[in-house]
Amino acid sequence: MDKIKMLRDRRDAVKAAGKSVRADIAALCDEGSFVELSTFSFSESDFYPDGACGEGIVAGFVTIDGYPFYVVAQNGEVLGGGLSEAGCKKISKCLASAEKSATPVIYLLNSKGVRVGEGVNVLEGLAEVLLKAAQLKGSVLQFCVVCGEVYGQLAALAGICDFNFFIEDKSVLCENSPLVIAAKSGINASAKEIGGADGLKKTNLVTFKVSGIADVREKILAITSAISPAAVDCDEMNVTVDELNVSASAENIQKLFDSDGIVEVGAPYSPNVKCVLGRMGGIACAAVIFDGADGVKLNARKVKKIKDFAELACCRDLPLVFFVNCIGLCPCIDNHSGLVLKEVAELINVLDCCDKKISVISGKAVGLGYTLFAAKSMGYDYTFAFANAKVALFDDVQGAEIEFAGQKAEKAALQKRYADENSDPINAARNGYIDNIIEPAFAKQYIVACLQTLLK
Repeated sequence: MDKIKMLRDRRDAVKAAGKSVRADIAALCDEGSFVELSTFSFSESDFYPDGACGEGIVAGFVTIDGYPFYVVAQNGEVLGGGLSEAGCKKISKCLASAEKSATPVIYLLNSKGVRVGEGVNVLEGLAEVLLKAAQLKGSVLQFCVVCGEVYGQLAALAGICDFNFFIEDKSVLCENSPLVIAAKSGINASAKEIGGADGLKKTNLVTFKVSGIADVREKILAITSAISPAAVDCDEMNVTVDELNVSASAENIQKLFDSDGIVEVGAPYSPNVKCVLGRMGGIACAAVIFDGADGVKLNARKVKKIKDFAELACCRDLPLVFFVNCIGLCPCIDNHSGLVLKEVAELINVLDCCDKKISVISGKAVGLGYTLFAAKSMGYDYTFAFANAKVALFDDVQGAEIEFAGQKAEKAALQKRYADENSDPINAARNGYIDNIIEPAFAKQYIVACLQTLLK
């Protein structure tokens, strides 16, 4: 018996059964870098005695532009990608290796649920996978790519992972069958309408909408490059952005980052709170940019987005820079009766854990917008304000009505008077709460100098 030939035949059969998922792995990683683990580990089931070659999970080690990753991919071509106990064990084994070497993990998910006949065994396996993934959060970056339809408990991985990718016209993520969800909800909707990127726009789960695996590779590489250590770049330090003297828009603020660009995280949801990874003067940092001409009003989803991003920065030991243009909570019944105060409380806990924080008041820092994102007592190492910024207890309208109650004058005139007399950042600077009031065009020099002092 030719054992070598038998091995080759078996390997060829396994590869043929997972041709599509292996093509995705090949498109994701450097050529020839995929080293497969547990190739012949399959489940045993009386329900599927034959014809299940290649079922389950394809797992192994890859590099992307030389950076190391572990990859866990579901083979949706065999048995609908049904998850089994053996598949869960293979995932857990891969995650244990990733934990040991502090290597990021990429999940390529494509499954319509668990394997019929596995019973409680697969539930135990799922518990092991989800617990291990949760334990890795904060120490190992985890990327989730929804490659097709993903139904059932494994969808919870998207809630654990740091970054989630949804492929246009392919990705559907549901914790249950979309048919069941539609029926129980009394609606007539397709799977994509329920679990596609647009259907999940209120969940904060869709970090990136991409066109395909090649786009996923570019984004992962950009993120990895952005947060990797690098030496201070003197050529990038002294860049001026004259446009900021005219408008402190998010577009102009992004010009403060180095010329190699930024990665915006979570662009599909709460778009007026922009969370970006990039470098200033060669120093990796995370930044939150409030994008709104009249100041951003907070709700639970926006606060959660900031909280999750701040937690990522804290876990990766990245300095966190806020470009503040926030006027506090949105005064509406949805906020009042929702989870916003719980999210604010959790954000404060995360900010307390971040020991590298810089605040740049680029627009308005009003009420809770100041307390959370600029107050020295919240632990900010440095706080700057643009010369035309506004720092106040209330926004102009509300503040004027309270400050000048009973005075006979046009409301517009009172608003202007309140802004001139009470919102000037010089008032906060006099009390030592703002380190400096700066010309916006020269903001990068101040920020980079502060970032240098925070380097370990």
